[in-house]
Amino acid sequence: QVQLVESGGGLVQAGGSLRLSCAASGTILTINVMGWYRQAPGKQRELVATITSGGVTNYGDSVKGRFTIAGDNAKKTVYLQMNSLKPEDTAVYYCTAATMPPYDYWGQGTQVTVSS
Repeated sequence: QVQLVESGGGLVQAGGSLRLSCAASGTILTINVMGWYRQAPGKQRELVATITSGGVTNYGDSVKGRFTIAGDNAKKTVYLQMNSLKPEDTAVYYCTAATMPPYDYWGQGTQVTVSS
């Protein structure tokens, strides 16, 4: 069993910044990928960013150039630095981890609200 604990969500004004953290704990042999997805009310969950254990990153088109994902393999932790936030970034942000043997884990979600 793997547990993902998220922190860092909150309320900010447009143009501001937030930093999200997600730490994995439990019995883990290998984590291949960690990342973030988000879901706004009435919308589908969408990719924000992912990072592999080798440091390869991938970003959703709507956040490229504004958000940065980073990982710490030793701490089994992933971070999301969110800059130049827009009201349309308002959503519940979910941490995810993909392990070997193959299995996907999800955090409980943390609310990010950007006011205009």
